[in-house]
Amino acid sequence: MITVLLIFWPLLVAIALFTLRPKSAHVLAFSGALIELLISLFAVATFDSTGGVQFDFNVPWVSSAGINFAVGMDGISMLLVLLTTVLVPFIVLSSFGSNRTHTFYGLILLMQMALVGVFVAHDAFLFYLFWEMALIPIYFICLIWGGVNRAKITFKFFIYTLAGSLFMLVAIVYLYLKTPGAHTFDMQAIYEAGRSLTSSQQGYVFWAFFVAFAIKMPVFPFHTWQPDTYTDSPVQGTMLLSGIMLKMGIYGVIRWLLPVVPVGVQDWAYVAIILSVIGVVYGSCIALMQKDLKRLVAYASIAHIGLIAAGIFTLKNIGVNGAMIQMLSHGVVAFGLFYIVDLIDVRTKTRLTNELGGIRNLAPVFTTTFIVVLLGSVALPFTSGFIGEFLLINSLVQYHPIIGAFAGLTTILGAVYMLRAFQQAMLGDVKDNTSKFLDLTTQEKVVLYPIVVIIIVIGIYPAPLMAVSETAVNNLMNIYSGLSTAIK
Repeated sequence: MITVLLIFWPLLVAIALFTLRPKSAHVLAFSGALIELLISLFAVATFDSTGGVQFDFNVPWVSSAGINFAVGMDGISMLLVLLTTVLVPFIVLSSFGSNRTHTFYGLILLMQMALVGVFVAHDAFLFYLFWEMALIPIYFICLIWGGVNRAKITFKFFIYTLAGSLFMLVAIVYLYLKTPGAHTFDMQAIYEAGRSLTSSQQGYVFWAFFVAFAIKMPVFPFHTWQPDTYTDSPVQGTMLLSGIMLKMGIYGVIRWLLPVVPVGVQDWAYVAIILSVIGVVYGSCIALMQKDLKRLVAYASIAHIGLIAAGIFTLKNIGVNGAMIQMLSHGVVAFGLFYIVDLIDVRTKTRLTNELGGIRNLAPVFTTTFIVVLLGSVALPFTSGFIGEFLLINSLVQYHPIIGAFAGLTTILGAVYMLRAFQQAMLGDVKDNTSKFLDLTTQEKVVLYPIVVIIIVIGIYPAPLMAVSETAVNNLMNIYSGLSTAIK
């Protein structure tokens, strides 16, 4: 029942926010998100990392169509649920003092419900339902509270993601019709239906799923919606998109692509890796050219996600394990960077590096916090970004040394554009825009200090988190390896 509670608690809080319209909506939203975090921490504390699916719940929903409300968590799901429930309270807290309405907070909690649902669904129809539900609240968050061009940019984002979802829906229905006997959307039945397909049929299903997941991550060349959407969204919307929502695509690859069409994955993995590595180099090079700090972080995210996707498609345990820990790191670091950029924007009314400077002299605590989060982004040893990038690049080097070398450029180029942006914004002479820059307030410290601690703790001792997902990843990859070899 813990999994069911994790889904429906934020929904109940969202309904309360929509209907009661409390004046202290931010307090109710934060309290609800904090309780959700405590529930997830209890789940982690009682989770057996050596076991399989736990906290499962399965009841018929639409029996005539073979649809069940089937949910549960293994180690892969658990880490992503933990990431979601850790970040949402901080996202809500970061908005305190911004005069956001009850609708804003209700949409955040509604999106949390959908995100958790995606990560725990064990029925293909239920997975698709939650997948689509996650799009609705973020669409309205960006449309209502976004920047000047929000209508045009949000519409493009909506069309991109919806088009990708339709490809996935076609694949799910096709697999559903291939299930034996009374058709069902049960995850294991969908797995078996996919594995029964011929190599060419698996290839078609692979691309239907891959396009949907690649758009959501996003992977080159399906990324064009991302920079504008991240830049124009309110900072809390950007945090939800970059910190959590893009992980839906990566999770989909691991949970719904590798086990369903193992031969299709084997046939097309090279193409997926090439596209992902192109995204690594492309995102890094474009980030080098940016003067807008928020846009720079958006392109940096493309590079980091490209590395994660490439590592998964090496089809090596080390690559998928690296992807799991890097998803956590990227979520935390992206949240920290976008929040820091927003603080600079609010205080100086600009995000352009050539209009900033000298902040270090006025805000030493802010500067120290910024540098720690930045170092997590560039994968400095003993920060959260290091272990994941090391495992991912290792898997790519084993796959192909030249591809691994190009993928490794994310570390070098990342250090260049992030440190240069820091130098231009924080060092040098104080300018007119930064002359009255204030150091961190108590509320901002409450948001950023835990993020700094998480970045350092994961970097120093990642073993407990890796232990949560390692058994599930290894079991998945062992099954995949056996299936792909046997079918071939």
